[in-house]
Amino acid sequence: MPIIQSVERALRILDLFNEYDIELKITDISTKMGLHKSTLHSLLKTMQMMGYIDQNSENGKYRLGMKLVERGNLLINSIDIREKARSYLLDLSSQTGQTTHLAILDGKEGVYIDKVEGKLAVITFSRIGRRLPIHATAIGKALLAFNSEQDINALLKDYVFTRQTPNTIIDRDAYLKELELVRQNGYALDNQENEQGVRCISVPIWNHSRQIIAAISMSTLTNRVTDAEINDYIVLLKTAAKALSQHLGYNDANG
Repeated sequence: MPIIQSVERALRILDLFNEYDIELKITDISTKMGLHKSTLHSLLKTMQMMGYIDQNSENGKYRLGMKLVERGNLLINSIDIREKARSYLLDLSSQTGQTTHLAILDGKEGVYIDKVEGKLAVITFSRIGRRLPIHATAIGKALLAFNSEQDINALLKDYVFTRQTPNTIIDRDAYLKELELVRQNGYALDNQENEQGVRCISVPIWNHSRQIIAAISMSTLTNRVTDAEINDYIVLLKTAAKALSQHLGYNDANG
C-alpha cells in the first residue's frame, strides 16, 4: 500500500511533541525531520489552519493544537459510553421491538456509534458510523439543545439547513425554537424530518461534569407505531437515559 508522504510527515510532526518538547521552533522541527524549512512551513500552516498545530504568538514556537484534545476526548468518551450504554439499548429494543441507537456529536453532525436492531424493525437505513444532520434528526436536536447559547450559535454559524423532506426545519429561528421545546420536554422528536415515514425520539445522556456526551434514540415507522405508543416510548427512553447518566456519575440534584 503506497504511503502518502504529506500525511506521513504531518503525523511525524505531531509525534515530535512530548512532555519535554511542549513547544518547538521551526528550526528544531526542521532538524528533527530532516526537511527544509520551506517544506515544513506549508505543512505547519495547513495543520495550524485545521487546529492540530498552534503557534505561540509571543515566541513564534509551534505547539499541539486544541483539536487534538477534542479528538482525543471524543474517542475516549465514545469508547466508554458505548460500553456502558449497550445494555440500555438492548433493554429498550427488547421491550419495544424497535431499533435503538447511540450517537455522539462530531463537529456539526451526529454520528451513530452503536445500534441494536429491534425485532419489529424494518428500518434498514441506519448503520454504525452513519453521519446525521443535526437540524433534521431527533439525535441532532438532543445533542445540541442543552449546550450553552454561545456553543449553539458557534455550531450553527454558516450552517446549511438542507431540506431532507417536506417536514424538515430549514429556518434558523424555527430551529432555535425547536431546541427550546426540546429543553422544556426533555426529549427531541424528528417527525419525518429526515426520512419520509420515519419518526424518531431521542434523549440526551449526561456525564459526571453535567455535560451532554451522547444521546440515545429510537426509530419507528409512522404506519406501524401510534401516537400513544410514541408517548410510552418517550417514558422508556427518559428512564433509560436517566439511569445511564447516573451510571456515568451524573447527579441531577446538583442544580
